[in-house]
Amino acid sequence: MSARRPSFARGLGVAFVLALAGGAVLAALVPWLGLGTALRAVVALVGFAYVLYVIGSSGERVGRITTIACWSVVAIGAWVVGLPFVGYVLVHLGLVWLVRSLYHYSGVLPALADLALSLLGAAFGAWAAQRTGSAGLALWCFFLVQAFHALIPATLLKRGPSAPETEDAFAHAHRVAEAAVRRLTSVTH
Repeated sequence: MSARRPSFARGLGVAFVLALAGGAVLAALVPWLGLGTALRAVVALVGFAYVLYVIGSSGERVGRITTIACWSVVAIGAWVVGLPFVGYVLVHLGLVWLVRSLYHYSGVLPALADLALSLLGAAFGAWAAQRTGSAGLALWCFFLVQAFHALIPATLLKRGPSAPETEDAFAHAHRVAEAAVRRLTSVTH
């Protein structure tokens, strides 16, 4: 987990772009693939784009390729197995949550708060899809809620006074070691 945190405003921008692109791609794919296959393709593409955003916004360098490879294996497996659409969406939702939890949180409580946020976003997205029949609006509602993940702290445990003491203890040990080396070198000369 990196110290760099995403911003809510950036999350809103990503939500807008993904909703617009997802709606446009769906409209373009439906005539060629049919509604069911096009929906699955859009869920996978938008999910992959969002995972790339999450990884990129974390600032973490370690494990990026492994994360993308694991995401790809699970996403392809969900496609090949032929899960019902709701199950397929839940797999992608779980992947997004898992990647975001791994890259942005350092505790179980923030990860659980993010899971609740992910489920709330899915509920709003499903509500928008049912009310409007628009994939773009459903994606917008989902990713709009996801933008709030920037407000979840990386850890919910407060650091006690032990952190400065640890730094002071290290600095003290370092000074003692330097003094010992100076004494050893001055005695031999």
